[in-house]
Amino acid sequence: MGDDRRGTAYGVACYLIWGLFPLFWPLLEPAGAVEILAHRVVWSLVFVLGVLAVQRNWSWLRPLLSDRASLTRLGLAAVLIAGNWCLYIWGVNNNHVVETSLGYFIMPVVTVLVGVLVLQERLRRLQWAAIGLGAFAVVVLAVDYGRPPWIALGLALSFSAYALLKKQVGPRVGAVQSMTVETALLFLPALAWLLLLEVGNDGQLGHSGVGPALLLASAGVATAVPLLFFAAAARRVPLSVLGMLQYLSPVLQFLVGVLLYDEPMPASRLVGFGLVWAALALLTFDGLRSHGRRPGRTARPARPSPDPTAMALATPGRRRPTV
Repeated sequence: MGDDRRGTAYGVACYLIWGLFPLFWPLLEPAGAVEILAHRVVWSLVFVLGVLAVQRNWSWLRPLLSDRASLTRLGLAAVLIAGNWCLYIWGVNNNHVVETSLGYFIMPVVTVLVGVLVLQERLRRLQWAAIGLGAFAVVVLAVDYGRPPWIALGLALSFSAYALLKKQVGPRVGAVQSMTVETALLFLPALAWLLLLEVGNDGQLGHSGVGPALLLASAGVATAVPLLFFAAAARRVPLSVLGMLQYLSPVLQFLVGVLLYDEPMPASRLVGFGLVWAALALLTFDGLRSHGRRPGRTARPARPSPDPTAMALATPGRRRPTV
């Protein structure tokens, strides 16, 4: 298998796993969202430390520990991704799978808006049109739900802010290393919460049998494996290819919510989703057209990327300041 095909296969596997997460998190009930999050943090750290031990790759640690700015950004990123994970798990386990898919559909549009507000990027007309369509879609969906789609907005905003922080850290910290630092920073609060639950006989790890305990522990593997697949894909295929593949996840989540969990999809809600999809189509078309206009450029594999936030921030603007 060629490098491009292998990279595409890794990318498809990564986004398929993420897209099928709504089938996995309900298996961990009756554990609540915070308890599942704590297990996800603890067992993810165990897993990535095992990967680093096998690789014998610790040379990155000392330079990072001396870089206070990067550590601060990773600390903030850890808080944001923990909030994102917890909100996603809660949404899935409380019959809001379709709305969680909306969060990842609108995330590229929100990321472009973050580029304007924070990085002072200048956008092209189609990018502004996409932002306008996305904003109108949120209004339509707020009317349909009878409230703002706060789960979707929370997921999109938290992940876009997380992406911005990871962009500022740069490529010096790879996927496994980044996850190691972030989960290590969250480890003690997560472990303390699990111990508190166990002392109060409210935890599920030691009170629900071997099967549920293994499922809770597997949350770490389920978190780390697709991230490693993404890193492998990003080394082999252009970000434009990953940009097409990234829509697999919310599409699968949407289908799981509608077809398997029978979540309602009235015509008004479908109109709102249609507006979001139109905004994504504009962003995709604009990105491909902009890439094709660059003289003397040929598609080439992307450099190693720390995580899926690289794709979230890959939408080209006319000016991208160095941060």
